[in-house]
Amino acid sequence: MGGWSQMTKRIAEMGFNAGGGVINWFPGHMAAATRAIRERLRLADLVIEVRDARVPLSSANEDLQQALSSKRRIIALNKKDLANPNIIHRWVQHFESGKQDCLSINAHSKSSVSQLLTLVELKLKEVICKEPTLLVLVVGVPNVGKSALINSIHRIATSRFPVQEKVKHATVGPLPGVTKDIAGYKIANRPSIYVLDTPGVLVPSIPDIETGLRLALTGAIKDSVVGEERIAQYLLAVLNSRRTPLHWDRLANERIRSAPELDKTNADVFPDSTARKRRQLDTSDVLYIKDLAKEVQRTLYLTFKEFEGNLEEEGELESLIDAQLTALRKSCRISPQKSYDEAQATVSKKLLILFRTGKLGPFILDNLPDTSLSINLRK
Repeated sequence: MGGWSQMTKRIAEMGFNAGGGVINWFPGHMAAATRAIRERLRLADLVIEVRDARVPLSSANEDLQQALSSKRRIIALNKKDLANPNIIHRWVQHFESGKQDCLSINAHSKSSVSQLLTLVELKLKEVICKEPTLLVLVVGVPNVGKSALINSIHRIATSRFPVQEKVKHATVGPLPGVTKDIAGYKIANRPSIYVLDTPGVLVPSIPDIETGLRLALTGAIKDSVVGEERIAQYLLAVLNSRRTPLHWDRLANERIRSAPELDKTNADVFPDSTARKRRQLDTSDVLYIKDLAKEVQRTLYLTFKEFEGNLEEEGELESLIDAQLTALRKSCRISPQKSYDEAQATVSKKLLILFRTGKLGPFILDNLPDTSLSINLRK
């Protein structure tokens, strides 16, 4: 299915992108953070590079790859619970075939993070090092789950060594013998191994609009930079081009509990489509989201099934997307009193949060470099 790579490039260049204006992916100055990360890299004995398992290539920082390639490194494909389980192991094999240690993880799972730390200890114990202290640096672009991983490591470290100390480690620089106090979490003895967080924000590399949209869809780029409607259109273009709605045919005749009376109670379930820092969900919220996800899936299936156009034709694919966004207003229980722009914004927000929380299913958006393995990136 080598044509899928060409299809994704075409999707990225569709009219809804051309009409959205030039995207300044990362406004502001990030050079200072990158310099700080490079300095810290020089101290590290091993690097854990956290990537989003849904975008194993797009979530890398290309500018640092050369520096990382000279270090002991483990690529941690985080959010494996949101990635297609039928193909994630092929991505691990892809990296390992290039002599690169790789592990798929869930940063919220203690057993998963413990497995990662076991690999870290194994790789460092292979090293004959005069230093009594070894440092592990965690790096990753925004929203790959680096903070969640650091927090999990902190909990595990505290349970192993209740009294945590600052690390003293010699810098490799022009002034020999200089030491710095660095905040880190002790995870092992003999040798002592400390895990350090990355200073500052590491931005992903965005060589083209296709990569940028994938990162925007997974939440690595703020929605306000690209626009929620634009990202939602891209999501629908990807789903339709992969014919994903056909997987939801079982919902066509299923009676889904309609609960409009829950709308006001559950109105703040979707305050932010990046799915960060929301209030704790109760049973009512969980049922609401489950029903909404099924209704959205059914609507996308029915509109796709009724579509008689050619998905290869950009204009016809855009017509299908417009029809789906209109049909989803009813599925998302949008008041008919809302303006067109308000309705589109609300539908887009709900659609994105359902995707980002895995309610529409597990996905991998990047294509395996070996196209023979790129067949069915969605269950």
